[in-house]
Amino acid sequence: MTAPTTAGPFGALREQLTAAAGAFAGSSGAVSEILAGMVDDVDRALGEELEIFPVCHHSPASALAMVRRLRAKQPKVIYLELCEDLQPLLDELRNCRLPVAVQAFASELDGFPADWGPLSVVAPITEASAEYQAVAYALETPGVELVLVDRSTDHVFQWSPRRPADDADAAPAGGDVEAAAPAGEEAALHGDAVGVEIGDLRPRFAELEAYLLHHGKVRHWSEWWDQYVEQPLADADHDTYRQVMVLIGSLFRRLRPAGSDRQDRDEDRERYMWTRMRQHLAASGADPADCLYVCGAFHAASRVEQFGLRADAPFEITPRTGTRWHYGLIPSSHSAIEAQFGLAPGSVSIAAATWTKAVARTGLSPFRLEGQRGGRTRTGGRRRAAPTPVPAAPVADRLSGYLAQPPAAQGLDEAELRGWCVDIVRLARRNGYLASTADAIAVFETSILLAGLRNRARPTPYDFADAAVTCIEKDVVPGRRDVRRLCEILFGGDRVGQVGYEALPPLARDVHDRLAPLGLDLEKRTIQRALVDLRASPELVPCSDLLWRLRHLLPRDAVRPIMGERRLGHRSIQESWDLALGRSQRALIELGYEGVTVEQVLEQRLRRAVRGPDATASVALEAVEDAIRLLDSPRLVDELGARAVELLAAERTVDDAPEVLRRIRRLLAHHRATGPLPAWCEAFVTTGYAHYCTLLPTAFLDEESGVRQVGAMLGFLFGMESLALSLGCDRSQLELAVAQSHPEAPAKVALLWAARHQLGLLALAELRERCAALLANPLVVPAFPQYLSGFVQALEPVPGLAPFVVEVMSSAFARLPDPVLLPWLPTLITTLREHGAELVPLLVREAGRTFPGSLPALDAWVPPWSRPASPPAPAVPAVASGPVAGLLSGHPEAVDAVAALLGCDGGWREEDATASAAPPELTALLSAHPETADAVAALLAGQPS
Repeated sequence: MTAPTTAGPFGALREQLTAAAGAFAGSSGAVSEILAGMVDDVDRALGEELEIFPVCHHSPASALAMVRRLRAKQPKVIYLELCEDLQPLLDELRNCRLPVAVQAFASELDGFPADWGPLSVVAPITEASAEYQAVAYALETPGVELVLVDRSTDHVFQWSPRRPADDADAAPAGGDVEAAAPAGEEAALHGDAVGVEIGDLRPRFAELEAYLLHHGKVRHWSEWWDQYVEQPLADADHDTYRQVMVLIGSLFRRLRPAGSDRQDRDEDRERYMWTRMRQHLAASGADPADCLYVCGAFHAASRVEQFGLRADAPFEITPRTGTRWHYGLIPSSHSAIEAQFGLAPGSVSIAAATWTKAVARTGLSPFRLEGQRGGRTRTGGRRRAAPTPVPAAPVADRLSGYLAQPPAAQGLDEAELRGWCVDIVRLARRNGYLASTADAIAVFETSILLAGLRNRARPTPYDFADAAVTCIEKDVVPGRRDVRRLCEILFGGDRVGQVGYEALPPLARDVHDRLAPLGLDLEKRTIQRALVDLRASPELVPCSDLLWRLRHLLPRDAVRPIMGERRLGHRSIQESWDLALGRSQRALIELGYEGVTVEQVLEQRLRRAVRGPDATASVALEAVEDAIRLLDSPRLVDELGARAVELLAAERTVDDAPEVLRRIRRLLAHHRATGPLPAWCEAFVTTGYAHYCTLLPTAFLDEESGVRQVGAMLGFLFGMESLALSLGCDRSQLELAVAQSHPEAPAKVALLWAARHQLGLLALAELRERCAALLANPLVVPAFPQYLSGFVQALEPVPGLAPFVVEVMSSAFARLPDPVLLPWLPTLITTLREHGAELVPLLVREAGRTFPGSLPALDAWVPPWSRPASPPAPAVPAVASGPVAGLLSGHPEAVDAVAALLGCDGGWREEDATASAAPPELTALLSAHPETADAVAALLAGQPS
């Protein structure tokens, strides 16, 4: 940078500011350097051969100045500070209703860290912005070229720091509470996208902002800007506007902390833009006098060495990465813009109202894209001829006069203020407030009082909102909206944009076309009810299929079923849907970045789900279910099922065993009902049988494996045992796994006992004796509830134990002391609710069969397990009779030899004639019906009956 001089149109102002700095600061050091540097920045920007037009985004003053300058200069080339790869989207703005945002989106990253994805960049556009006026002028005026010169979206993330941002750059300046993003769905229309700040003028120096807010008697930066910049510059001439905006941009630039990552990126952006402009001028041969460079005031005061058309400092633009970017338009809203850029709630709505009022007051005819949806369309009258371009005048000092005198005070517009007061009372009454004419009068007087206390000649919308809150809002908000929100609605509301059908991606248009038979206007933002009778109107079956797929892909509130369901093997014949696709346009548009049809996107997502780093067997089985329910593609189902087998074999934990068991049972039941089992199901059962047998001993010992997980493993092994054995598995695997299991936790010990009982290794009588011994041991009694929890979980693999579990639970309730039982009961209830909800009905049914059904019967009821066992009848040794007995008794030598070989002593017993006699009932039956006995005898003799 060259040293400041006193030459040029701003020499007198520079000397005046330097003298003022010396007088007020006591020295001519840093303060004079800042003030003189600001004047130098203005001199440098205005002396550039290429006209620089500084703007502030969503600023009505900038938009008004832009309209005036475009009509006066009529440039042939407009360079706009916006990502250069977004240019093809701008022509689609004519098919949308503003505000909307141009977006670049990438989900598959190449060259960026994987945890950054998905990447998204949005640049919101409103009608009350200078950028939209420039775009509308360039696209609607023949022979005008619009060139976007800012870095590409790929470079936005290339230049992003790979470490967490500094606190000074990450946190909003000033830390004002009211700068927080408003809650609600409209504030989230941009999601977590990176905002392209076109002309952002928020100071990064927190102390300056706090000073300005304190002395300006305002609460937020947006209010300060409206009071001290917007209103004074609304009617300023072009030279004054440019000089003031560059001066403000230079001030904030010089007060930013040096060496921050944000400042380095901004300077690289300026180098990038000036390099692109010089390249375009060299390639096109355009005259710089016919060009206009539209950028933020911060960048207009740039001091990089590449600044200006005559600069020759090189700047290398790095190539883009291999990331594939998708581009489109998404709906935006005033609250989304405020949330993304840290503006005060309602400030964008107030700016839109100010723009409309200023256009009506000044008589300007703003530029508008032909066919633009929404807003006012000009009808009637003849198009006025374009004015003759005004040649550029020499730069003159307008800053001195502007800074030396206060802006012209606007008088109180009582009619406007009265209208505000009447309208806010009307809105308040509609929303449940007990407001009256007295409140309207109070708001009127309080607005004037607050404006006077804040040194304002007339109340601003912010003063009016404060007065309305003070006078109308009481202790409780009766409805969904408070008074401040009602004021925002009064000043234009949270206007929400919409992307037209022609500007939607192919997938979104396909969705609208395929849902057309429903007869609904899907572009509306209201929730619409769709009634689908598939039996009476079979032509609506494709619509139903598409709705279920969208239900899986879109947010839950976009497509919501009210009646009907779609599960394995079941389809409802009547369905009812609540559709809000108009509200979820952003999600539907971003879905279009992933494919051409909904079916393609769904198939890709299912494949990604089973191939991702966090994929598990349960995730793969869920994907198989979704593929069967939503897509008629056996090939995809087999592919996902084979992947589920691979994931199950690779798992080393059993955390997902309950989910795996639940899903594979459902899938097996579905395939058995619809046809033969596919190969992947058989492979999953055999693999799971061997896999869980291998992990079972470790899971019994591992403290991190819960009782529910081990119970689910046993449920898989016992429930799938017959199928697994028929497919070639060996039961000895399970027996060895149970024999090698030696758990220590009481709940798992109970599970092991249940498993041994199921295998026939532990009789029920012995199991009952072990539980009785536990209850009889005072050292084990405090831990008995844990054994009981294990038995409850054992109902999953061994449902036949339900009577025994009811018996054990009843015995525990009868015998456990209160200090043990009472603290355990809440734990048992919560455990059953969370981990065994499906087991509770089984216990309840068994208890209903066991216990009496009435209170009188309960008094005399004796539990089955408490009844004395009847003594067994004495065994009467019976002597065998028949041909075999006769043969052996007739030839006893062989039997005697075998008995001697085995060392058995004893002789032959004579046959009792009465022992071999048949029971009289049987004899009577055979005598009464001899046909059966004759037929059997004839069959044994080989004779026909």
